[in-house]
Amino acid sequence: MLDRQFITSLSNLSHLVVIFGVVVAALSNTPRSCIAADRPNVIVIYTDDQGYGDVSCLNPESKFQTPNLDRLAREGMTFTDAHCSDTVCTPSRYGLLTGRYSWRTTLKRGVYGAEKKCLITDGRMTIASLLKTSGYHTAMVGKWHLGMEFPGERNNRDWTKPILDMPLDKGFDYFWGIPASMNYGVLAWFEGRYAQVPPTQYTQKKKNKIAISDYRIMPPYEEALRRPGTTNEMGVVKGQLEIAPDFVDSQCLTRFTDKAIEWIEGKADDARAGKPFFLYLPYTSPHKPVIPIEPFRGKSRAGAYGDFMMETDWHVGRILEFLDRESLSDDTLILFTSDNGPEKTWEKRIELYGHHSSGIYREGKRSIFEGGHRVPFFVRWPAKVKPGSKWNQPVCQTDLLATLSEMLGQTLPDSAGEDSASFFPALTDAQTDALRVPMIHHSSGGGFAIRAGKWKLVMEAGRQQRALYDIDSDPSEKNNVIGNYPDVTERLVARITKIIRSGRSTAGEPQPNDTQWWSDLVWMEKW
Repeated sequence: MLDRQFITSLSNLSHLVVIFGVVVAALSNTPRSCIAADRPNVIVIYTDDQGYGDVSCLNPESKFQTPNLDRLAREGMTFTDAHCSDTVCTPSRYGLLTGRYSWRTTLKRGVYGAEKKCLITDGRMTIASLLKTSGYHTAMVGKWHLGMEFPGERNNRDWTKPILDMPLDKGFDYFWGIPASMNYGVLAWFEGRYAQVPPTQYTQKKKNKIAISDYRIMPPYEEALRRPGTTNEMGVVKGQLEIAPDFVDSQCLTRFTDKAIEWIEGKADDARAGKPFFLYLPYTSPHKPVIPIEPFRGKSRAGAYGDFMMETDWHVGRILEFLDRESLSDDTLILFTSDNGPEKTWEKRIELYGHHSSGIYREGKRSIFEGGHRVPFFVRWPAKVKPGSKWNQPVCQTDLLATLSEMLGQTLPDSAGEDSASFFPALTDAQTDALRVPMIHHSSGGGFAIRAGKWKLVMEAGRQQRALYDIDSDPSEKNNVIGNYPDVTERLVARITKIIRSGRSTAGEPQPNDTQWWSDLVWMEKW
């Protein structure tokens, strides 16, 4: 006769087997997005000079519609108080990719040309290298503008040799795109380390007849320089750009989107099998030259600029439609944002069309005020993010590195992402109370401001006097209240001074800046 305890054990074991079978069956029928929710595919779409008011869902008075950007907002999270880390191309891109403010490097003002040693030093972590070492395929398609080294010098290039110190050296497995903004030249369709057709010809900028104060980069091109010319500090011969015979400015958006889709398609099976991909897609629009393709001309009520934004939105829609067709949408985190506020032509658009590219915010590109650095910022991630949700607290593009690190369950070393504060908790709970560490704003002319909670303190620079704004009650920065809050001003001066000197704004061991004191830090003692 069997022992009662043994029979009971068998009975319990049989129940466990049944339960185990049920669990296995359930897991086999669970969508992969639930299993791999913390390792989604990642796509960062980065526009160029797009203001906060250049998205129809953010600007009720917009003179054009952006249905695909509105779709990202409707199906994901809108960050209403989001900022780029600088107010022009190169430093913002550095901040986005590294999680570190660019003014900590040797670049204190302005931007790079096409040809220069890359601003991202060897060995510095980027979002691409983080994801690559975490098992992702990584690619960049579009405009780089962080410097790369070309073989030889102008008039003496050897295009059979590889390009060095470029995206493939900063964590990307694949690169297809152009080196910088089109006005800096060395224009060709580059794939990997080589130009598909070498930029062996030359051109001057041509008048753009459809846009405000603008130019074109289009044939006919010339076989040789018409005159030696003089070079500026970036090595560009005035009015004479190196260019490939097959390069045309208006093809950028179409070619970038085509190539992005082609690359994702090649990784789709891997993604479905559990090896995700990361795509960085920095577009060249609506930066000059403003050149919408023919089907979009005359479609907006804001001139060629509005038409160009409508074309840009359409290309974003092409990416979304492709992800839908390939059943990749649920497993893909898309972040959409812009590198800085709108170009100076925003003033003329208000006059001619009543369109405010900066929305309610003050000024635009290059400015220390909100219009220079407050930008559209959407995250769609069906597996985690509640559709139509909003996050109204400050966030910076430098925060992406820490956010992805937390998503992957990793901790950043002290030497990486010094100015990166994770917004990962906000993605899953828009009501979470996670006030960001103070954020530093920086203008193209070297000016500084600090944002802490509702307060923004603009530091003195040139003719700009120190000013304090309550951003919650005065988002348009019309009322300088510095005389009313001396204690707030004193506290913020101490905070910005410490953040600059300690080499980081987040918690961790102090890190060195790449230089010592520089002349823009007029309120600080030298060190």
